[in-house]
Amino acid sequence: MNPSIASEIERLGELKTAALRTRYREILGEESRSSNRQLLLRRIAWRLQARAEGDLSERARQRALEIADDADLRQRAPNDFLTESVPPLAAASPHRKTPHRDARLPVPGTVLPRQYENRRIVVTVLEDAFEYQSRRYRSLSAVAREVTGTRWKRKNFGSSSTEYGSERRAESRPVSNEGRLI
Repeated sequence: MNPSIASEIERLGELKTAALRTRYREILGEESRSSNRQLLLRRIAWRLQARAEGDLSERARQRALEIADDADLRQRAPNDFLTESVPPLAAASPHRKTPHRDARLPVPGTVLPRQYENRRIVVTVLEDAFEYQSRRYRSLSAVAREVTGTRWKRKNFGSSSTEYGSERRAESRPVSNEGRLI
């Protein structure tokens, strides 16, 4: 790689996100749809290298256009992609928005098993809460507090994909009233 390009890319790493967005606009000639610092750095670096060392050939561009018919591609999924439409609450005033389900949560019906001190903890995700031993809790943190008797950070109680396996209730074994697998 050209040493001047390498040093310019290195200097980009010292810029804040706002300055990177400005530089992105200068180099790529368009506004960025992202504020992700790493993405901005990569796109700018790619364009700088392409200008210095040559861009794709016209033949390669044509082939890419043949392969990627992206007319129907989205940048992001629609807001209601993972959620079912929630009917408005009867008691809600017309000025209040209907609460939306947090997209980071597993879908209702998901069973979250966890091993803790030789006990198997099984939590079921409900539409607006979590169920543990036939009791409803507003959050997983509340369940963790009930189980451990103390407040735990998520990483300590076990929310990583290797520790917290999730199974759909319909596909998993039935759960007894005590919260143990049958």
